Amino acid sequence: MSALHPIPVGWASTGKTGAQNYDEFADDAEITALVAANPDSMLGVEMPHRTPEAAAAGLDFAAALPAASARLDGLVERGQLTPFADAIAVYRIGDRFLGVFCLVDTAEIAAGPGAPGRVIRNEEVFAAKVAERTALIRTLGVLTSPVLLVQADGDALRDALADVVGRLGEPTATDVDQHGLTHEVWLVGPGADRDALLAAADAGELVVADGNHRSLAAQEAGLSRFLAVVAPASSATIQPYQRLLRQLPIPLPDALDRLRASGAGVRAVDGRPSTPARGTVVLYADGRTYEVTLPPAVGGVVDRLDHTIVEQLLVRQVLGLTPDHPSISYIGGDYPAGWLAAEVDAGRAALAVLLAPVTVEDFVDVNLARATMPRKSTWFTPKARTGLVLADVHADLGAAGPAAPPGPDREASPSGGERTADAQPEALSR
Repeated sequence: MSALHPIPVGWASTGKTGAQNYDEFADDAEITALVAANPDSMLGVEMPHRTPEAAAAGLDFAAALPAASARLDGLVERGQLTPFADAIAVYRIGDRFLGVFCLVDTAEIAAGPGAPGRVIRNEEVFAAKVAERTALIRTLGVLTSPVLLVQADGDALRDALADVVGRLGEPTATDVDQHGLTHEVWLVGPGADRDALLAAADAGELVVADGNHRSLAAQEAGLSRFLAVVAPASSATIQPYQRLLRQLPIPLPDALDRLRASGAGVRAVDGRPSTPARGTVVLYADGRTYEVTLPPAVGGVVDRLDHTIVEQLLVRQVLGLTPDHPSISYIGGDYPAGWLAAEVDAGRAALAVLLAPVTVEDFVDVNLARATMPRKSTWFTPKARTGLVLADVHADLGAAGPAAPPGPDREASPSGGERTADAQPEALSR
């Protein structure tokens, strides 16, 4: 039985709504600046407490949720989002990434090693982030950002996507991200192409490459299906995922001594910090760069990952912190080593921790074992944009929310209200 489905009721961007996902930023002030520059950005919906208005009023996430609903309704009213029905969406990023927007059964998310389910969620999560995403789903009644799922063997899917893209003509939606990459979306309604793409995507195991928190939030919200982009693993690469400690609980010399006492090799080196080779971690503080040779680890593939050793040895044992401590910022691959060093030099952080990226081979080994990656260890690129394709959670997704499912004469607005369906979607015929 198929685990992948078309989107019964959704909305596609007509421009300006595309944005980085809520968790791609090293500093919340960046979100506020981006929303100020583009009020139609989906960031204003996904992070309502970081809009200029909410920031000025000092609102927290829960207090700003009603504004998220109003902002989303405003995007529809202004024509920034257009409705569609019973479709999937082909997705191309630049000249390499090909994937498909669709819905995936939450029942297929495996609960752990040995548990049934073809969707493998492979990374530890932060409970507070899951709670925020769950509250947003329940408030909006709409999924605004997809979970990225990759197929380990996706040659058939890539071939099918390439074939369809070559015949689709002009895209339904186009967006350009902060790296200059063009994101293109084509809606595909009922027919042979839609069936062929769903069949190609609905093969083998699907690994969560991005969106562990969003997939769990869909489950917590009681959804029977979640919004996803399914893509061949060959479409994405893994970049470094670094750490900044905004404050240190102990003096740096004491931390270095504790690392040495644990069996790690520590030496000061000349020059600015850079991403190290596997087995070595680079620390930068007080204008000095240190290379730390990690002690040998025992256990399975997860225990041997640099990110695991850093979390257990440096964060927990040496510094006495938990991984979700507010002084720790997790910095994705969009931010180079020079940016982290500049944060330390400017006094906005006390310590930069640079690690080698996880290899694709290790990532695959962990997932084949149905094991769990350490937190914030895989930064897949390119990133799927939020705000390009949205899905109504009341249309066959099983959510309990403020609005009834769309009827034959009326359809739900994104935030759960109603609007007339006099104008039927034209996007499918573009």
